[in-house]
Amino acid sequence: MSLKIRLARGGSKKRPFYSIVVADARAPRDGRFIEKIGVYDPRLAKDSGERVKIDAAKAAEWIKKGAQPTERVARFLSQITLEGESAPVYAWTHGTNPKKGEPGKKAQERVKERADKAAALAEAAKQAAEAPAEEAPAEEVAAEAAPAEEAASE
Repeated sequence: MSLKIRLARGGSKKRPFYSIVVADARAPRDGRFIEKIGVYDPRLAKDSGERVKIDAAKAAEWIKKGAQPTERVARFLSQITLEGESAPVYAWTHGTNPKKGEPGKKAQERVKERADKAAALAEAAKQAAEAPAEEAPAEEVAAEAAPAEEAASE
C-alpha cells in the first residue's frame, strides 16, 4: 500500500480550509484517510503562524515508514524542523518537473510557422530592395525630363 501525505479540502464554497492527512494513494482526495497530522488555512496571511500547523514528529514518522508527500505538503515540511534537530523534516527541492515551462507540440509548430513566414517576408523584402535599385536610374531620367517638358510647353 503506497501512502501519501496530502491536503484534504474542507470549508465551504470560496472559503478553503485544508487538513494535512496521511492516506492511501488510491483513496479519494477528501475521502478516507489514516491519520490527520496538521491543517492549512490559505486565507490567513503568509507570515501568520496559524496558516500552517503540522505535527513534525508524526510527519517524520510517516516519512520514515515510506509515505510520500505531495508537492505542496513537501514545501510545508521543508520549512519545519523537529525539536533538537537542525535539518528540516523533508528535503524539498524546487522544480521537479523540467518540462513544465516548455510549450506543447502545437505551440511549437505555430512558432516554427511564424519563423518561416518571417524568413519568407525578409527574403521578399531583400529581393524587393535589390530590384528597385536597378530601375531607379530610369525613373530619375524620366523625372528630370518631365520638368523640362513642362517648361517647353509654357
